[in-house]
Amino acid sequence: QVQLVESGGGSVQSGGSLRLSCATSGFTADVYAIGWLRQAPGKEREAVSCIVNSDDNRYYTDFVKGRFTISRDKAKSMVYLHMNNLKAEDTAVYYCAFLTDRWKGEHLGVLVAGAYDYWGQGTQVTVSS
Repeated sequence: QVQLVESGGGSVQSGGSLRLSCATSGFTADVYAIGWLRQAPGKEREAVSCIVNSDDNRYYTDFVKGRFTISRDKAKSMVYLHMNNLKAEDTAVYYCAFLTDRWKGEHLGVLVAGAYDYWGQGTQVTVSS
């Protein structure tokens, strides 16, 4: 059974930092990519960052490059999102997700929210200016 459980969200002031954690279980070894995505009020869900399982390559969308870092601890089945220099526009519910379909990952892209098919329940991040 696939499970993704996020934690670490909260409220911070602009310029602050948070570390999100995602506890994963299930067929992690067969997953093509593990990603962090977010959804702000009134907006569509969007990808933030991901790790491709096979080669450990990491990807970031432009609006978080240089501020966010994705990492993982394979032994603990944990994935993290280190967020620095947070901005008000980073306010959103953040989700950890699996992208299991290799074709989707290679043809749609690993930073496309629609390519992800297993999701956690999300954790709220609120940044006040």
